[in-house]
Amino acid sequence: MMILIGLVLVFGLVFGGFALSGGKFDVLLYALPFEGMMIVGASLGAFIIANSGAHLKMTLTSLKRTFTGARWNSQDYNDLLGLMFELARLHRSKGAVALESHIENPGESSIFQRYPRILKNHEATSLIADAFRMLSMNFDDPHQMEDVLTKKIEAIHHENMIPVHGLGVVADGLPAIGIVAAVLGVIKTMSAVDQPPAILGKMLGGALVGTFLGVFLAYCIVAPVVARLQAIEEQDLAFSYVIRDVVVAMLHNHPANICVEIGRGSIPPHHRPSFEDTETAQRSIAA
Repeated sequence: MMILIGLVLVFGLVFGGFALSGGKFDVLLYALPFEGMMIVGASLGAFIIANSGAHLKMTLTSLKRTFTGARWNSQDYNDLLGLMFELARLHRSKGAVALESHIENPGESSIFQRYPRILKNHEATSLIADAFRMLSMNFDDPHQMEDVLTKKIEAIHHENMIPVHGLGVVADGLPAIGIVAAVLGVIKTMSAVDQPPAILGKMLGGALVGTFLGVFLAYCIVAPVVARLQAIEEQDLAFSYVIRDVVVAMLHNHPANICVEIGRGSIPPHHRPSFEDTETAQRSIAA
């Protein structure tokens, strides 16, 4: 919703201000399709050259998230704390062997099935399974475990940030591509230097539309989208850190509820459940 409001403000105030100041849309509307074809075409072509098919698909998926927002909401964090509490409690009471069926086949696990949105996400499920699988292999140094899980999380984050970096390059290049389109317009104008000033003025104005469009798209459209995608990825990163912190706390031999409380501290404040809500949820699980 916010992105739609932003787009309305950008287009409404920019072009509204142009119209209110006495600007004429005839030259702008005439040149815009041709300048837009050159600028958008060059940007899209360069982006395709610089990225693989898989990265292009990732970018399209990421662009959808500018409208849908972060992957994880407050209820998902509540579910994650509940899932980690159940796994930590089972590990503490019955040992790593009792977790084997849940970790090796999460899709068939009665614990994971109670949290379908987490189970559906391969990255989160895989990270949880890998962490508890290392516990079953007696990987019991908390500092090494934290380091290993952090590297796994950073690798996932690096992969998810590929569309952000790719679109950032496009945003940086759009003003220069706009200048290229403007220069072509100037070349076209110079070839008609024998025309009357009124015609030359319109041709030169059309050429300047390229510079305007490149800068406008870069700083009013693409760069804000890049900033939003980066914020979304950074926000979703906290989900993985909760998993890491709970598992590391388990290696310090804390009870399951203490491990979950340590993990709760890594949740972004606007999604973090209260201590009382978390405790109530744990009582309902234990019942």
